[in-house]
Amino acid sequence: MRVLAVETSTEYCSVALWQDGVIMERCDLAVQKHSEMLIAMLGALLQDAGFRIQDMDGIAFGMGPGSFTGVRIACGAAQGLAFGANLPVAGVCTLQALAEASGQPRVIAVLDARMGEIYHAAYEKRDDAWAAVSEPQLCKPDEATPLPGNGWFGAGSGFAMYGEALSRRYAGQLQDIDGTAVPQAAAIAVLGAAQFAQGRGVDAAEALPLYLRDKVALKTSEREGPRSA
Repeated sequence: MRVLAVETSTEYCSVALWQDGVIMERCDLAVQKHSEMLIAMLGALLQDAGFRIQDMDGIAFGMGPGSFTGVRIACGAAQGLAFGANLPVAGVCTLQALAEASGQPRVIAVLDARMGEIYHAAYEKRDDAWAAVSEPQLCKPDEATPLPGNGWFGAGSGFAMYGEALSRRYAGQLQDIDGTAVPQAAAIAVLGAAQFAQGRGVDAAEALPLYLRDKVALKTSEREGPRSA
């Protein structure tokens, strides 16, 4: 099986090709140039691998949560590629991708959601598959879902931004953290390949981003809060 993967939910842009467990990948800091870089990176990756889009068995993409624009770029790119090559697609949660890339069995995945909030989920490896102990949510760092037991590994930018609050929230439960971890296409490809193997690929028209926040910006009056009142 061959799976092409794209991930653009953070300031990084990454692409990967999964072929029967072997991964080729490219990743670069894009800031706000994901749409300019993505197709060129995909073309270079496919050329290096000696394949065409038509040689793939499916397209996986980081469906969010993450940057509103970035998540839309990944979804749109996956849809366009899949439509053109008549391939199925698989959306992969970026928080689960953090867990997959960590190499740890119990992971609290947290991304900075701005506006004093985080995207949060917790996963545990069971029988070589990830089980969600806490489903993806948007919340304040000090209101993150309580979790059972200890030996948890913290991954993602949320720990870099709100490490103190999260360490208090999970006092005695964290064995280590990596606040520099970001979702990348290599993990998206691994998880996407598992979905395709289970027959869970969908038509390109059914590919949807995962948004946990309806509003991506606050009005001036909302930012000022009680002061404006």
